[in-house]
Amino acid sequence: MAKHWAEPVTTALRADGLRVSEIDPSATPGFTGDKQLGKQLLSERGAVLSDLQERLFADGRTGGKRSVLLVLQGMDTAGKGGIVRHVIGSVDPQGVDHASFGVPTEEEKQHDFLWRIHKRLPAHGQIGVFDRSHYEDVLVVRVHNLVPQAEWEQRYDLINTFEREVADAGTTIVKVAMFVSLDEQKRRLRERLERPDKHWKFNPSDITERGYWPEYQKAYQAILERTNTDYAPWYVVPADSKWYARLAVTELLIDALNRLELDWPTADFDVDEQLRRLDES
Repeated sequence: MAKHWAEPVTTALRADGLRVSEIDPSATPGFTGDKQLGKQLLSERGAVLSDLQERLFADGRTGGKRSVLLVLQGMDTAGKGGIVRHVIGSVDPQGVDHASFGVPTEEEKQHDFLWRIHKRLPAHGQIGVFDRSHYEDVLVVRVHNLVPQAEWEQRYDLINTFEREVADAGTTIVKVAMFVSLDEQKRRLRERLERPDKHWKFNPSDITERGYWPEYQKAYQAILERTNTDYAPWYVVPADSKWYARLAVTELLIDALNRLELDWPTADFDVDEQLRRLDES
């Protein structure tokens, strides 16, 4: 167990039996320290994550077939971008494949909803990051009735089958649902409006979506209940405290990579001979 955690992060944040309506977005489940310690640990644990990511990358470059996929879901301002910058940003970018799935393009609309997802799965040795994902098709689509209910209802089973295939092919899936409170979301949206350097982050639809909060809660409850599997588990991360959310996701990735039991690839050449040649060159 990582130091300063009362229980393994995978246990503290696992979504099993969790009710969305009972989540406290300001909580810090499992963590025994304060903000100052959390921010300090983020740097220290980021170095651990970086080492493990390099091992994964090296494994992929030498014939390994494993990869990791981090799926980030959350309402606007939940902090998904901060995870990408402060957690994924601590590792070598050449070993990361980042994708964000917004409104489907005209080409994407001509295919099933998982077509564009398949195209962005991480290659061997990569950490893939989905900043929004295939779950948009049972969240936004459901809340706004963009397709008939009969169509989005069947997508839960299709997603489970898809993720089973991805996991069986060697990808460890880490799904993170980030929950921010209405009050904290309002504060973050206000900051975007009051600061010119944040205007580019603001979309008027962000305010509109606040009116659908109860519908989104039901939609999130459904994905936690219907797509939380042993091969692709959901972890619920309270997101009012940015430092905690970033530390929690760092720990989840460290856990996922540790479970791969990666080691440095063995040299396929005679090291002593190459040292001799180098000395003679």
